Amino acid sequence: MPDRGGGPTGPRIRVGRPSRRVRTLLMTLGVLAVLGMAFTMFAGFWTDWLWYRSVKYSSVFTTTLWTKIGLFFVFGVLMALAVGVNIWLAHRLRPPLSAMSMEQQSLDRYRMGIAPYKKWLLLGITALVGLIAGASASSQWQTWLMWVNGVPFHQKDPQFHLDVSFYAFDLPWYRFLLGFGFAAAILSLIAAALTHYLYGGLRITSPGARATAAATGHLSVLLGIFVALKAVAYWLDRYGLAVKSSDFKATGNWTGLRYVDANAYLPAKTILFCIAVICAVLFFATLWRRTWQLPVIGFGLMVLSAILIGGLYPAIVQKFQVQPNEQAKEAPYVQKNLKATREAYGIDDTKVTEYSGTSTTKDKTKLRDDVDSTASIRILDPNIVSPTFQQLQQIRNYYAFPNNLDVDRYSKDGKEQDTVIGLRELNLNGIPKNNWINDHFRYTHGYGVVAAKGTEVEDGQPVFTESDLPSTGDLGEYKQQIYYGEKTTTYSIVGGPQKEIDYSDDSGEKTTSYKGKSGVNLDNPVNRAAYAVAFNEPQIFYSGAIGKGSRILYNRTPKERVEAVAPWLTIDGDAYPAVVGGRIQWIVDAYTTTNGYPYASRTTLGDTTADSLTATNNNRAVVAQQNQVNYIRNSVKATVDAYTGEVKLYQWDTEDPVLKTWMKAFPGTVEPKADISPDLQAHFRYPQDLFKVQRELLTRYHVTDAQTFLTGSEVWQVPDDPTNKSGNAVPPYYLSMKMPGQPAQAFSLTTTFTPNGRDNLSAFMAVDADASTSDYGKIRILKLPTSTTVDGPKQVQSKFNSEQDIAAAIRLLKGGDSDIEYGNLLTVPLDGGLLYVEPVYVRGGGLKYPLLRKVLVTYGGNTAFENTLDEALNKVFGAQSSTSPPDQGTTTPPPTSSNPTVQQALNDAQKAFDAGQEALKKNDWTAYGKAQKDLEDALKRAEAAQSQADRTSGNGNKSGSSAKPGSSPSPSGSSGGG
Repeated sequence: MPDRGGGPTGPRIRVGRPSRRVRTLLMTLGVLAVLGMAFTMFAGFWTDWLWYRSVKYSSVFTTTLWTKIGLFFVFGVLMALAVGVNIWLAHRLRPPLSAMSMEQQSLDRYRMGIAPYKKWLLLGITALVGLIAGASASSQWQTWLMWVNGVPFHQKDPQFHLDVSFYAFDLPWYRFLLGFGFAAAILSLIAAALTHYLYGGLRITSPGARATAAATGHLSVLLGIFVALKAVAYWLDRYGLAVKSSDFKATGNWTGLRYVDANAYLPAKTILFCIAVICAVLFFATLWRRTWQLPVIGFGLMVLSAILIGGLYPAIVQKFQVQPNEQAKEAPYVQKNLKATREAYGIDDTKVTEYSGTSTTKDKTKLRDDVDSTASIRILDPNIVSPTFQQLQQIRNYYAFPNNLDVDRYSKDGKEQDTVIGLRELNLNGIPKNNWINDHFRYTHGYGVVAAKGTEVEDGQPVFTESDLPSTGDLGEYKQQIYYGEKTTTYSIVGGPQKEIDYSDDSGEKTTSYKGKSGVNLDNPVNRAAYAVAFNEPQIFYSGAIGKGSRILYNRTPKERVEAVAPWLTIDGDAYPAVVGGRIQWIVDAYTTTNGYPYASRTTLGDTTADSLTATNNNRAVVAQQNQVNYIRNSVKATVDAYTGEVKLYQWDTEDPVLKTWMKAFPGTVEPKADISPDLQAHFRYPQDLFKVQRELLTRYHVTDAQTFLTGSEVWQVPDDPTNKSGNAVPPYYLSMKMPGQPAQAFSLTTTFTPNGRDNLSAFMAVDADASTSDYGKIRILKLPTSTTVDGPKQVQSKFNSEQDIAAAIRLLKGGDSDIEYGNLLTVPLDGGLLYVEPVYVRGGGLKYPLLRKVLVTYGGNTAFENTLDEALNKVFGAQSSTSPPDQGTTTPPPTSSNPTVQQALNDAQKAFDAGQEALKKNDWTAYGKAQKDLEDALKRAEAAQSQADRTSGNGNKSGSSAKPGSSPSPSGSSGGG
């Protein structure tokens, strides 16, 4: 172009193609990028396959994969064909000549522009909708498998008399098909309409007819299909009323038909179905009549009918028939809801017994003796003593215990003992130096079980029945390495040239090499490359620490492993360990659920399984946070071997149709109940999360009479945990006890209820939790009279805190830098009354872990706050037990120490503690304050001397690695609070 400034024109710049070298480089980079993305996707697929194969559940992987692929292709192709055929048909039915108008002249430019690319455009559109539809359909793999493998419940709903399996397995699939059909019809209609408009079959501003006869017929058929699908939807909606959730003022959350549903919505849906069928026929008739007059009138009638019949008429029935006499109208439907809900949650056999709440026995000695025969009161709280286990039994910093320990039963000399148990798991935060080799090759596992009696303490400390490193005690010989556990969340590479640290003792570190067959072999360079990509860790591919025999372990928490091999199960939030047959086995409770049980009210699992423990401890999870269900069964008991990681699923509920359905879908994955060994079954217990779901339902569904249910006069609530300020529900507690009518104590799971909006006690609930007994799972409720007031947990705690002598003692315990923690507030029915027991722990002074220092007991208006449970019971009943030795659990002589400086400091601490106790009894606060200061000084000297000794010996563990069960590294009273 000339230079308009008048100067000379410059040379013309030509933009040429990139050089061959640049094009080659760009192509190479493009190919490498594609190969990189392909290998990344392959790595995810390949590592998943290798993991499933390593745990011997490859059938789960293949069944799930092929089901997803099948649904993807079938429904993707169907959607692509539906849209593609209608676009092709609309193009084929285009008029030969377009009208001469500005509208058509504008469209000519678009028609000419896409003419060379019509086939590619058609393929692109159909491929896009096919991919989206296929991806959506593949997510329905569980719905498909449940439909195709569904087995009958052999129970029928009370309205339509169809088997429950229709609602649980069939209806969800039919609804998916209906939704897919609507999507296909709408997309086809939009695509066909746009194509007809582009090629002149539809005209908006052009003179003459607005649509050609061919376009009219084509679009009418598509509209007819849409309306026909709407007719099917109306028909399915009739059955959907049986599982429809609604907000019912009288009961809150409600599922199933009410009076207005059965007498207004149900006939309305039938009428609308008939109208929709007629309307669809009118649309199809347009193929011959070539006019939309009648179908448009029919469609308008259908919309009007939906408003009047489907909306206005039910509102009139509710207003003028139901509300004036709601209880009488709704009672038959509430009765159906009561029956179905109790069946669906397994609470239909709940036994409710009237309980007076007050004792009539005058013989105090007999009452005191009855305590020992009624309950083995567990004063060691597993939710508080984890720091004590940590301090006394951690041994090495690279071990740790979970925040919440577990309660189990172990037999000794033929007698069962409630036991608090925890595993010494790997803690990578405590290793001397963090690096890739240490984190993943050297420190790979925990070591040993630590267990203590649940009903005894010595000097405020647990009485260990299994302790030290390696662990020794009552549990006998077992494989102690823990490669799979609740705190083991990172991968380890084991079995290769790099030796692992097994454990340390006085002679130094012991090394080992993993001999199990768990994990995936890394000998193959393809496997190493895949894991390097999947874990985003290139060193896995080229590290010399990986060699022949190296195996990678991951997905190592029990919950992760069971969820992976059985994705159709809902996993309980608390796995617990047990020593069975010389192995440490994690026991995991798993549930089958559905939200399609007719008439059964729904509950949100995340809400009903939340309590004060899930709110304050991150290792205690709630179940399936957002899952809404209205049927649940603890149908599977799973185990995970702590050494090999082997997962076994056992059929526990042999009658559950949902489990039978999944067993048909995944044959061979669940082992029969007969394969459970008696030793393993002895450690099975009733799961807490199922119990929490059931107790939440029983706040309303303990009644069986519809009229009482509707009045709401018998509604209960789960009380808040009175031992802390979380404001969350009190957790249920495991306890060996005897309910009224039971011949002997049974391992039980217990909870309390209070009236809605009040704090007094309304009921006590217990379930037999020992899976080896015939009464396992039997729920018993003791219902307190409404005419009298019995203190509930919050009121009992308040009285504990407000009683003058107790309050003064608690203030003293909290003196200095000490603090107190309330343990589980246990409730025990006793001779018509209720015995409350609460351990009180003191944390402070020189040792920062809780020690049980006091026990609160109340019964029949009498309260005691003593050093031991026996002392407190004796004081409350005014009598000493004739079956227990006197002063059980009182203080023992202080332990000895090989270090004379430490021993002298411990002796001084013991003297100071004894002086403080004497001053406390005399209310001599000056002497008590001096004793407190002396105690604190002695503890500091003991701690400093012990630390110096540890540094000298190279042992970083303050409690000593050679502590025996029941031993103590500190004198009684070492809490500093007395």
